[in-house]
Amino acid sequence: MDATQSEPLGAPSQSLITVVHVVYALHAVGLGIGAFTASSLVGAFLFGWPSIVGVIINYVMRSDANDTWLASHFRWQIRTFWLAGGASLLIALISAPLVLALGLGLLTWFVGIFAVGVWAIYRIARGWLRLRDQQPMPF
Repeated sequence: MDATQSEPLGAPSQSLITVVHVVYALHAVGLGIGAFTASSLVGAFLFGWPSIVGVIINYVMRSDANDTWLASHFRWQIRTFWLAGGASLLIALISAPLVLALGLGLLTWFVGIFAVGVWAIYRIARGWLRLRDQQPMPF
């Protein structure tokens, strides 16, 4: 194999594929709790026990996925969790002063948090569908 070709990725175990399905399910449950209860969609995703358990599983199990196409799913799930958290914090930091200055803070918070929630749903659905098709996630 020459330097321009990469090594083929190994096949993951069925149990590791199941773990990734479980983590997508945990994140989906976290979003569902937020969508169908009094909590916010993103709040339930970031601070609800299902997503927290899911991201802990990601960190504990991701080394088992090294050199397999599942490594990209572990990275995708971890990034989804942390990017949603970072975006939510940024929205809160922008919205808080707007409440005091213009009275628009609640609107910007609602629109921003809704957008992050839709983005998280997209990321979970896209990842889960690619996992079902046994395809890696793009970098």
